[in-house]
Amino acid sequence: MNAVFKALSDPTRRHVLELLRDRPMTAGDLADHFPVSKPTMSAHFAVLREADLVHVEKLGKLMIYRLKLSVLEDALLGFVGAFSAVAEAAKPAEHKPVTLKKGTIP
Repeated sequence: MNAVFKALSDPTRRHVLELLRDRPMTAGDLADHFPVSKPTMSAHFAVLREADLVHVEKLGKLMIYRLKLSVLEDALLGFVGAFSAVAEAAKPAEHKPVTLKKGTIP
């Protein structure tokens, strides 16, 4: 999950994922959307691959990227689940009524 959130921490990588949400794209097509060098885009693509957020298919000289939405969904659901568990643990314990026996002092 850490690799996914590292990948999502950068606005360029988030924008790449948004573009891939619509359709698979080549590395060149993706790079055309950004005012950065090809080596910089290559580094972004590497982070997305390490996080397993994209599937890459080599077709001749072309690298075709596809979004792996299931990995993103699993990471986000895991985060929500972990956050929910922490929130639940932080809740104060329920107060149950105390039953006293006759003659005892509370």
